[in-house]
This record gives sequence, C-alpha cells and structure tokens, in this order.
Amino acid sequence: MNSYDDPSSARGRADVPGPSDDYGAPRARGSARGGSEGGWSRSGDGYGSSPAPRPTSGRAPAGSGRASVGSSSGRASVGASPGRASAGRASVGSASPGSASPGSAGRASVGAAGGRATVGRASVRPVSPAGPEFGRPDVLEGPGGPSGPTGPGRRAARGGKGKGDPAAIKRAKRRKRINWIVAAFAVVVMMAGAGVVGLTWFYDDVPAYDTSELQATTIVYADGKTELAKLGEVNRTLVPAEKISPVVKNAVMAAEDKNFLDHEGIDLKGIARAAWNNFSGGDTQGASTITQQYARHAADLSGINYNRKIREAVLARKLEQDLTKDEILGYYLNAIYYGRGANGVEAAAQMYFRKSVLVQPGQKGALTKEEAAVLAAVIKQPEPDPSTGHKGYDPQVNPTAAKDRWNYTLGNMVEKGWMTAEERAKSVYPDKTLQKYDPKKCNIGCGIDKPTGNVVNYVRDELNAMGIPPEEWKRGGYRITTTINPQAQKSAEEATRWASKTSPMNKLPKHYKAALVAIDPSNGRVLAYYGGENGTGYDYAGLNDGGNSGGHAPGSTFKIYTLAAALRENIPMDSRWDALKDDDNGRKISNAGRDAGDIRCGKGCTLEQSTISSYNVPFYWIADGIGPDKVVAAARDAGVRTMFDTNKGKPHNLMQTDPKKLAPAEFDNEVAFGQYPITVLDHANGVATLANRGVYNKAHFIMSVEKRDANGKFVKIAGKGEKLDPQVKFEANQIDDINAVLQKIPDNISKDLKEGRPATGKTGTWELNQERSDNGDAWMVGATPQVAAAVWVGTEGKRRAIQEAGGKKMSGSGTPASIWEMFMDLVHSRLNLKIERFEDRKNTGDPDSPYPNGQSPPPPSQAPPQGNECGLLPDILCPGRNRGGDGNRNGDGNQGPNTTPTSAPPQQNPLPGRAEAARACIKFLAGLRRAQVAPCGVGRKAAYNTGMRPCARHHLTPSGLRLAPTNSLIQALARPVPTRRLLGSARAYRADPAFHRA
Repeated sequence: MNSYDDPSSARGRADVPGPSDDYGAPRARGSARGGSEGGWSRSGDGYGSSPAPRPTSGRAPAGSGRASVGSSSGRASVGASPGRASAGRASVGSASPGSASPGSAGRASVGAAGGRATVGRASVRPVSPAGPEFGRPDVLEGPGGPSGPTGPGRRAARGGKGKGDPAAIKRAKRRKRINWIVAAFAVVVMMAGAGVVGLTWFYDDVPAYDTSELQATTIVYADGKTELAKLGEVNRTLVPAEKISPVVKNAVMAAEDKNFLDHEGIDLKGIARAAWNNFSGGDTQGASTITQQYARHAADLSGINYNRKIREAVLARKLEQDLTKDEILGYYLNAIYYGRGANGVEAAAQMYFRKSVLVQPGQKGALTKEEAAVLAAVIKQPEPDPSTGHKGYDPQVNPTAAKDRWNYTLGNMVEKGWMTAEERAKSVYPDKTLQKYDPKKCNIGCGIDKPTGNVVNYVRDELNAMGIPPEEWKRGGYRITTTINPQAQKSAEEATRWASKTSPMNKLPKHYKAALVAIDPSNGRVLAYYGGENGTGYDYAGLNDGGNSGGHAPGSTFKIYTLAAALRENIPMDSRWDALKDDDNGRKISNAGRDAGDIRCGKGCTLEQSTISSYNVPFYWIADGIGPDKVVAAARDAGVRTMFDTNKGKPHNLMQTDPKKLAPAEFDNEVAFGQYPITVLDHANGVATLANRGVYNKAHFIMSVEKRDANGKFVKIAGKGEKLDPQVKFEANQIDDINAVLQKIPDNISKDLKEGRPATGKTGTWELNQERSDNGDAWMVGATPQVAAAVWVGTEGKRRAIQEAGGKKMSGSGTPASIWEMFMDLVHSRLNLKIERFEDRKNTGDPDSPYPNGQSPPPPSQAPPQGNECGLLPDILCPGRNRGGDGNRNGDGNQGPNTTPTSAPPQQNPLPGRAEAARACIKFLAGLRRAQVAPCGVGRKAAYNTGMRPCARHHLTPSGLRLAPTNSLIQALARPVPTRRLLGSARAYRADPAFHRA
C-alpha cells in the first residue's frame, strides 16, 4: 500500500492537486487543538523538518528482514515476515494555522487470507499553493454543492511533467492512479459502512461538533436603532432555524445542495462524480453536502485531502443521526460566511438588502425569492481569491459571475418545485434593492476608529462593572443602548473637530485639540462626548493609561465649586472681598494678570463682581477662610471624581478619599481658582449638578442592556443598565443664587444663546508656566436646565502656548466659548428643546458672615432725581410713552382711542437723533456700571432713577427688553445701527439680531 508523503518521497503524495472543494482559501481560525501559525503539528513534524535522504526506489525491497522508506515527514516500515505486513506512522505538517491535527486519517484494518494488514495514522498537509488566508475567523467555506457547476478553485502545480522526460511522465501517471485509488477507496468506505472497514474508530475519535456560534454585540445610540459600534469576534446575529424565511432556506439548498432533503448527509453520486472528475484531470471537486460543510465547520476540520473528507463524511452521518434536517440547515445558515464581513444569514440579509430573514413571505419587508437567490449564490465564493484570480460572486465586485450563479440557483429552485416556471420567467435581478457595500460602514470593530470610539471604551468599563466581563460580551448576542444622542453627538463633532469646516477649531493649527462633553442634568446621561478622533488614541476629555493620566487645569471655571462651598458656609453673594490683598505672608497670589488699577471695586468687591470679573484673589481668601478641603468636597459632591496634584502629577480619587486628607496636603488654597487638573467629563458632570439645583446624577453611558433570547428577540436583562440615583448634594436656594450670577457671563462675553435662551456660563484659563504669560489651557463651561456642557482647548502632547488665529493669546472667552455657543445653539435646536428658565435668585447667606474680608461702601444717596422722571432713556424706562410703532413715525402705534380734546392736541416727545441717543445711552450705562446694586425689593425703574443697578431678579426692562452690558452695547453703537433699533419698541429691539447678540 502506498504511503502518503511529501514530494520528496518516492511514494508520491496523497494531496490532490487542483482547486479546493471549498472554492477559496481556507480562513484562519484559532483552535484549542494545538498547532501554530508556523505550521508545526503537535507531533513535532511540520514545515522546517530536514528532508530525509531520498530512497533509491519507491518500493521497499522484499526480504526476510525489515526495510525502511525515508521521507521528509515520517517513516514507513514494512515487515517481510510471512502473513503479516505492518505500515508504520507517517506524519506531515498541516497548513491550517491553529488546527493541525496529526493522525487525522485514523486507522483502518482490512482482513486478508494470508494474515492482517494494518494502515497506521497519517496526517497530510494540503497542497494549496497560496496557503491559508488569515484574518477572518469562523469562516465556513462554500464548495458550491455536489450538483453545482465547477467553479473556481485552487489548482496546485502538478509538477513532474515535462516533454522528453519519461521519468516525469511515469510519475505523473502514478499520481493519477493514486488519486483514483484513494477516491475509489473513499467511496467504498462510505458505502460499506462503519462495520465493514472499522469506521468505529472514526465515530470515537472524530472531535465533537459545537453548534454554538460567536455573535456580535451591537452598541446603539439612545434612539435604540442607530448603530454606534459593533464589538465581538464576528459580525453575526443568530436567528432560530424555525423562524428563518422558507424562501431563504429553499434558495440556499438550491445553490449548495439541492438534494439535501433526500440524502443522509453524504451524496454518493456526487462523490463518485467528483472522484471521476479528479481522475480524469478536471478541477478538483469536494462533493460536500450542506451537512458535510457544517460538519467541517463545527469540528474545525481543515485541509484539502481525502483523509479529511472521510472524517467529514463520518461526522456528517453523526449530525444526521442527532439532528433534524431543519436544525442542520439552521445551524448552517447561522454559520456560513457571506462576504462583506457578514457571518450568518441574518447579518448577510441586513448587509446586502437591509432586510431580515425573520420576516415571513407576504409580509412587508420580506426577502423575495430573487433576493434570497442572490444571498445563496454568494456562498460559493463570497470574496475574491488572489490565488486563482477569481473575483467571487459578490454582485458589486463580479456582477457577471454573480448573475450566472443566480440563474443557476433559480433553475434549481424551479426543478425542486420551490419556484414556478411562471415566477422564473418574470424574475429580474434585484439591482434596485441591492445595497452598495461600503467597507467603512459599521462592521466588527467599527466605531472604535471614530470619535465615538471613546464612548465604546466607557461602555466596556460600565459593562464590566455590571458583571458582564469582556469574555462574555465578546461572545456576542448583546445590544447595548447608550445615552449618546445622535443629534447631540453630531452637534458636538461639528463644533469641536478640527476637520469640521464650521468649527472654530478649523482656523487653528492642527496640533490644537479640543474636547467637549454634554450631559442631561436631570438624569446624568452623557448626551455627547468628543475626546479625540478615535478610541485608540489619547482621550482629551477623560482619563488615560488606566486612569493614571489625563485632565487639564480648569482655571476660573473651577470657581463654580468654590461658590458652592462658600454658600454652604452661608457666605452671601453680596459679601465684600478685598481683591487687592494679593500677598499671603510672602506668597504671591495671581489675579489673572490684572493690575490693581484694573480692579475698580478694589477692597470692596462683592462675590458676584468677583465671579463675573473673574478675580482670583477673593476666591483664594474664601478657600483660606473655610478651608481648601471644603472646596474639594464641593467639587466631589458636584461630580468631580478625579483630580491631579501638580507636584507628582498623581491622580486622586475624590470619591474614595476624605478631602481633609487631600487638602491642603495635596490641594492648597489655589484649588479655589482651578490650579489642579480635572477631566472634561467630570467638569461637565459638576456643571450639570448645579444646573439641576444641586441634585447630583452620576454621569453614565449605558441606558439599557439586552440579550437575544431563543426566539431571536432582544430582552432586557434584569438588574443591568442604568440605575438612576439622584442625590441632593446642595441646598437648592443657594444654587439658585449661583446660577443667577452665572447667567450674566454669557451675555458679558457676547456668547448668549439664540432666542434669548437663559444659560449659565463660566470661562477659565491656566497659564502655560510661571515664566510665561501665555495660556496652556482654555475652558468654557455652562448650562441650560436641559443641557450642561464643558469645553476645553489646548494642544496635543506636551503643553504649548495657545493663541487665536490672529495671534492673540487665547482665553476662555475666545475659541472655547465659541465652540460652547455653537454646540449649545445646535443641540437645543436639533433636539427641539423648549426655552426653560432657571429659578429666581434667593439671596441666601448671612450678612454677618465672618469670612468676607472686604470693605463696605457708604450707603447710596436716596434723593429723588431732578428733571425727567424717566431718566435718560424715556422710551425704554417709560414704555407707556411709546406708541408701539416701529419708530418711523408712520403710525400703527396701537395707541387706542384718542381721549384728548381736539382743540389741545398732545405734544409729541420726538425721538433724539442717533448720535444724541448713542451719547445718552453710553453716559447712562457707563454710570450704571459703577453704581451699587439696589435691593431686590426696589424695582428696576426706581433703581435707575436713584442711580443704582437693579437686582438681577429684574433682568428685563419694563418693556421686556434684555439690557446688554456696557462694553458690548458701546461696540454695537459704534456700528451704523438705526436709531429706531436703539430706542424703538421692544419689538424693534428683538428684531435686530446684531443688537440682541451684543
């Protein structure tokens, strides 16, 4: 009996030259059975063995002793004793990485009159010239079916043939005879049955099949349908066999194994035909039934040789005995690879037609017979095979071959009665419903290489915290609904990405980076997250390196937590502080680059003035008075979880450490004005807590976790998903006072939102270093009652100076504020959020608090004003005198019936000219800026007439007009603005966007 060695053996080779019965390179799949990429088998033989000396003859000489036949991969010894011959082991390395299986041929005993012949185990490597194709796991190779037309496949170099070389011709004939003998033997073995030739060993030794399949875990946006990312090993969605449309089942059987319902796992006619084709020199055919294909996949059998085919056939018989036809077909459909990254028929239907195989015929959205035939036709070779040059049967890649295969499939459907001749005559290739394939679209691993990749990282962390570790969700079958709103995320990326043409970042150098996080204050859901271009790079909005790095110095934006700590200690907003006391026993306190002459309130600045003007010195003394640990505690309670010290750069978990142990040891009084780095995510969480009137909701990314059940439906997992736990951390009235002050800042920097939408805000910067006045970090944070957002701008890598496009030093009121304003306008518009207002100011706190260190000014004069009782702006302060017109004296003033006697017509109060109005306005507001704030019990009109500034509660003029700050108004008046827009009715004011935005 011949031995099956590699080409250096005189015995020839058992590998069959020609194309694989699988029509394509076998896919690499990791296996627990041993083996390696290098081709080493478990026995130690494989690629790399030194070839043994070639024998002088291909036949062992007869004699009374033993003769050995050498080969590169094994050794066969034939005993010469009468009545018994023994063939030893031969072992050849496998070309399939991760699944080398020595001894895969098994053992067969054949009785003989003169004694017994025993064939030992042999493992033969395939002949494939190209070797295996790596990178696609769990690929089930489609052979094209036992009755299918011969398709492309691998043809190994036959070798040995050459004109004028009799030895080569003789060797070629010998190989051909070997092919025929082995093929015939395979047929005989399978026809004879296990009992005749000892196939009991196969039944015992063939690995058990595994019907489980890896699926994908899908991550979706908050809308529950838009895919954000896919995780896992393969893009597969398992569906129950009984739920799969019969149209799809029939099409696949027609394409791959039209006699599937008739045979018992092995098509003997197909095997004989394939053997004859191989013997006659045609393309090698595998004659694999659907059951055999699935057997190969389930047992992870690989290689292209008859040895494997026998094992495959035996396992197919096992499957047929254990499972029903519908179960086998269902497992097969869920396992097969369809190209385009789709494993399983459901993923394929979605990828090719955006349809589901679960929709039954006749229902809306069901796959048609023509569409099902397209899917079935692809199975034979889903993708191009470089080794053969065949482009496969994806209609987008190879439309001609795809349609030929489609016609073949429909023909078989008619033959089997699964389609009528009339239906076939009317069939049209479904080009209109066929989806174009974009490799960049969401497949396994998609989303990681996009800005949402950082969201995926948080989702992984939260799943692990819920008790769903990576080894579990990687097996797939989960659907994770995130809190990320697709429109909010789109708005964040448009406003923040350097690549966005509309983003303020687009004007800056590419090494400038920005980050933005938006949170719903009412529940802590992260609506949008941008920390970088992908999930594998540096996350500028969160922590990196396992939480050991990240964060940016927040500067004055951190003062919102100092305010919260101060009001907790009953310090009122109108308390007075010395903004000029910039020395603490020789320790210089920076006042953000302001000279003493720039601080008009000097030694008597209110806490409100210090917040709006962002003076550092008063906040330093607040921390010094109440203790920096109180500031750290307020930040922690608002949502700041991690803060870095600036000496060692060490992160400190504020949730797990007592603030008294951290401050002042790690965080000194400078914590009050933002020296110590925090993350953008934490800062957004803190802003959200203040916007929610002091009620904290932990920022989170997962809304719900579902898993597919036996019926293919997603069912929520009890105890998994978000667990809302709102916690009251601050007194609501105190937070109302803070929000009332913070609402003035967006207007003050000309970043008020559209439609007069109220919003809080705070800017902040931190210097690059003590030697330079350039800034290295710039921030803007703020919120409406519905959305809280934090924005940071800096540089990648080592901190560098940041400047605006024109070369001006960047501050928080520049690019960061522009990004914040753009995002907030976009997100409120796209989410169709109604205008909501914050609660009124409550003026909490103890007027006799011991902490303030400033001087109180003398009480203002209460003498009534002389002259015009309406002040300098009668049309604003006394709207009753305005007739409601548009200021052009053309009437329509809606003044009502005229009750004045006609003999004494009322005198008109003519509007002043533009120049006069501008001068009057400037003079009035300039004086107002320096004036004292009136008590909230004093109305706006009375406050103006007594030379005082109205309380913040009266933020609207009597006519309903929002009064702009002095500097912005002066800038607006410097432009050619018509007088009617300055001093006309409230309607005219509102109609002027330029003035309103000022």
